This record gives sequence, C-alpha cells and structure tokens, in this order.
Amino acid sequence: VQLQASGGGLVQAGGSLRVSCAASGGTFSSYNMGWFRQAPGKEREFVSAISWSSGNAYYADSVKGRFTISRDNAKNTMYLQMNSLKPEDTAVYYCAAYKMEKLFTYRSGINSANYNYWGQGTQVTVSS
Repeated sequence: VQLQASGGGLVQAGGSLRVSCAASGGTFSSYNMGWFRQAPGKEREFVSAISWSSGNAYYADSVKGRFTISRDNAKNTMYLQMNSLKPEDTAVYYCAAYKMEKLFTYRSGINSANYNYWGQGTQVTVSS
C-alpha cells in the first residue's frame, strides 16, 4: 500500500488543523494505521493509532484530549484532527500502516517498528 500525507501548514497556537493520509494500491480496511511525528533534532515519536475497523484508538499523552484520529475506509483515508495546537506540536507528521493480521494493541500501535508502510510526511508548524 502507498500512503500520501497532506494537509499540513502554518497555524497559530490555539488553532486547529486536519491532516489526511490517503492510501492506494492495497485494501485500506485491512490495515491498522498510525500517525507519528518528528521535530527537528528529535526522534520520531508516536502520536496516535487506530485499528482497521476504527474499533480502537490510542493517543500519546501529549495530544490526548486535543487530537482525534479517524478513518473512512470507503474513502481509503485516515485523518488526524488537531485542536488547541501548541508550538511543541511543530513537526513533520507521518502516517503509517501495518496489516490487520498483526494484533492491534497499545503496545503494537505505539511502536514504529511494527509499521511496514510509511507516507512521506507533511509539515505542521505552530507559531506562538
């Protein structure tokens, strides 16, 4: 499956942004999906993950209550709605996927090593 992230941009602190991840070349509904981000000079970190059926979702503590992950399997697209953005949310946001045959749990969802497919990333910049 190929993943294409989009929707990033520049937003003021306290604002909102929605990034999307469009999938092609595979059966989107058979993949668990996740969002990761990487800020300059920092390691890539987990943001959120959602199971293939949307039945389960997990969030990093730093974004819990502000970000909402969702997916539309009919549109082969995953979303990350980001509200109350902070300057520390500035990063390149990557979407990723792994096959549903691998059980979706908190431990598997937050671990970037479990993901087999990655998008190219979209830049989100939050100004103070």
